[in-house]
Amino acid sequence: MSIPASRVTAALARDKLGVWDLMSFTGGSVAPMLVIAGVVTTAFVVTGLIAAPAAFIVFALVLAVWSVGYTGMARHITNAGAMYAFVTRGLGRPLGIAVAMVALVAYNELQVGLYGIFGPSTRDFVNQRLKVSDHWWTSWVVFALIAWAAVAVLGWLKITIPGRVLALLLTAEIAVVLALDVAGVAHPAGGHLSVGTLSPVSLIRAGGGVLGLLAILSFAGFESGAVLSEETRNPRRTVPAATFLILAAAAVVYAGSSWAMAVHYGDGNLVATAGKLGPGMLFTMGGPFLEWASNILLLTSVFAAMVAYHPFVTRYIFALAREGVLPRVFARTNAAGAPVVASTAQTLIGLIVIAGYGAFDHNPLVHLFFWCGTSGGFGALILYTVASFAVIGYFARHPFGESVWVRLVAPGVAGVVLTGLVVLALHNYPTLLGVAPGSPVAFWLPAVYGIVAVAGLLLAGGLRVLRPDLYRAIGLTTPDTDSTPASPQGRRGWPIETPTWQGVDL
Repeated sequence: MSIPASRVTAALARDKLGVWDLMSFTGGSVAPMLVIAGVVTTAFVVTGLIAAPAAFIVFALVLAVWSVGYTGMARHITNAGAMYAFVTRGLGRPLGIAVAMVALVAYNELQVGLYGIFGPSTRDFVNQRLKVSDHWWTSWVVFALIAWAAVAVLGWLKITIPGRVLALLLTAEIAVVLALDVAGVAHPAGGHLSVGTLSPVSLIRAGGGVLGLLAILSFAGFESGAVLSEETRNPRRTVPAATFLILAAAAVVYAGSSWAMAVHYGDGNLVATAGKLGPGMLFTMGGPFLEWASNILLLTSVFAAMVAYHPFVTRYIFALAREGVLPRVFARTNAAGAPVVASTAQTLIGLIVIAGYGAFDHNPLVHLFFWCGTSGGFGALILYTVASFAVIGYFARHPFGESVWVRLVAPGVAGVVLTGLVVLALHNYPTLLGVAPGSPVAFWLPAVYGIVAVAGLLLAGGLRVLRPDLYRAIGLTTPDTDSTPASPQGRRGWPIETPTWQGVDL
């Protein structure tokens, strides 16, 4: 039977990814080696606190509670737009489009920001090993462009191919991290194992809030399995399983590795050692081979995160274009089911960023990696917060198939906690960025999310007036219908109600 051309050019691949495949993408996005070597050591220095292991455990539990409602909604809605579709169905179309704009900025920042560490780190590694420098080909821009080209090629291929690459890199990364942890714990400072860093008490001290924020931002990306839900086998089970498994695995690795460093160097020496060694604090816990392997796997960890975030961005673009919110050309896919136009657009964004930072000689580690990575994580925190209330809104109209814990209690508790964290992050933004209080960058980077959210609201208003038929279909597409909105009875016979507020169609 032939397949209509419209279906071939605007449909993602179906039934390609299982739980472990999905975990390769979400695991790659959280970049364990990068977080442990970079974020944890930075957290020790910035806050002066040593309770990073406790912070990872506490805030993993917060995200676990949040995931209860999020995955509950994922069981009812399968859409490559993920939170765009969730918020649309829970809080209305205007907020859905606004959240989609926030997601595009956040995931783009998380993806392109990684070029700012891959380029300089690869340059330093090559210079150190080959004893070369001051050549055009040793510029950080050249190495960033090599990674950029590889990501571009993988973005056009069948989704299972980058998934296999990520699985291989992630397996090697975790194996070396665990070996370093074992080596660190096997040689404790003072000859005894300290558990002081596992106590959450110090989180209530000055700086504890910032430490908690750095911990929760380190998990950014774990939730993105829903973005690939249309390409998974049995998404009702696959997405929740992958979400909880990668969250638990990341929490164990983060907390375990930061505790191992505390054991190896001693609680009293953690802050000073982090300030002196930086990422080397993790690498030097093992022997020469593990140190060498760690330096390489730090680079592959960054590369894996680039590869993982790329399809997250392109699927959001695809989902918005499929419904006409963005130009429909971005919904075109190739024979492999990859959204090639959206992929090309995200690739061009990366090229422009790399070229711009190189041309103006900005510090890629600080101004690209650290600032964009932190702001991208903050954008993810905003998404988590809004999604909590979207879950409540959706199940208030569809109170079937899920318990009160899933529909109301878990998302309500998570929403309150996450709202507090958003406020705390805004208050401490200069500290998170490492800039002086009152710095313009500490205002404008988070302000970007407000600007794009307002732009999304205005776009929704324009579509409602100028394209009412298109507006009514926003957020209702399902993989069963490709680019056609879901039927009034929904894809599983459950009714789909138009979100309203005081009788007004949202």
